[in-house]
Amino acid sequence: MGYPHLWGLNQRENAVTVGELIDRLGGELLEGDPETLVAGVADAEHAKELDLVFGEDQAVADRAVGGWASAAVVPADYQPGIVGRTVLIAAAQPRLWFARAARLLAEPLPAMGWHPAATISPDAHVSETVSIGAGVVVGHGAVIGEFSRIEAGAVIGNGVRIGENCRIYPRAVLYPGTVVGDRVVVHAGAVLGADGFGYVRDAITGRYTQFPQQGTLVIEDDVEIGANTTIDRGALSETRIRRGAKLDNLVHIGHNCDIGEDVVIASQTGISGSSTVGKGAILAGQVGIGDHAHVGDGGILGGQAGVLSGKTLTTRGTVLWGTPAKPLREYLRELATLARLARRKKD
Repeated sequence: MGYPHLWGLNQRENAVTVGELIDRLGGELLEGDPETLVAGVADAEHAKELDLVFGEDQAVADRAVGGWASAAVVPADYQPGIVGRTVLIAAAQPRLWFARAARLLAEPLPAMGWHPAATISPDAHVSETVSIGAGVVVGHGAVIGEFSRIEAGAVIGNGVRIGENCRIYPRAVLYPGTVVGDRVVVHAGAVLGADGFGYVRDAITGRYTQFPQQGTLVIEDDVEIGANTTIDRGALSETRIRRGAKLDNLVHIGHNCDIGEDVVIASQTGISGSSTVGKGAILAGQVGIGDHAHVGDGGILGGQAGVLSGKTLTTRGTVLWGTPAKPLREYLRELATLARLARRKKD
């Protein structure tokens, strides 16, 4: 099965006008010709013709306007301080507008069909528009939706369901019982749906027997999962990662967890089994959460913060730090007190 090769197209042929971007993304033409072409994005220092740049404040926007970029997105209240060749687009959130424009301007990846070195079960339901790389394994009864992309060496287990427009990077492994929504990105080496770490100890012999790990893992729409991140399936029920959550590289989420919508989790965070993280929460790097703990909607945990097992945190919008996690101001006061006590002892 073959598809047209999309690489090597002339950059100008892929360009769109500033007016077209405004029609798609909103904003207002502040200065310049709406027919100006834009084909890519860059920072102000390295921009060239056909590039789009952004500035979030007056000074940065001035630098952007003074360069070679064809267009710049700037704050709605921006006052042009210099006369330049750059077309100006006003937006309430320039960085967000810029990021959305970058997605629209990204050159499409070439469709690669189904590689002859892939192994696809005869009873798998794989759309003809799916791209499948070398060494991919698609198990019995798996379902892969339209325009998804499964890259080299990925393993899609028996009965796994993957929605439309997903991208599964090389060597990712999706165990049986995993369900993936639409527009999900799973980066290289991620393991989804493995057995949770659950054992029952024999009080007489001291030996361990695995507690049944036969639940499911549900990844909702628009989730991104970083490289080498691992998410366990539920033990008897499910683990769920809700719409729009973004997980960095090297994150671990245990069985039966529920991660809310639009949660952001940074690298090396570990969440133990049966814990929940509420909608819009932010977890910085190396956060540790014990089992059966709960972080409320909008919670913010700073780097290396720890939440003890069974603890519930409901401080929306307050930055928490330390172990056990507490409001940052309180944490800093305690550090200052310890420092004073240490100096007194030394004296």
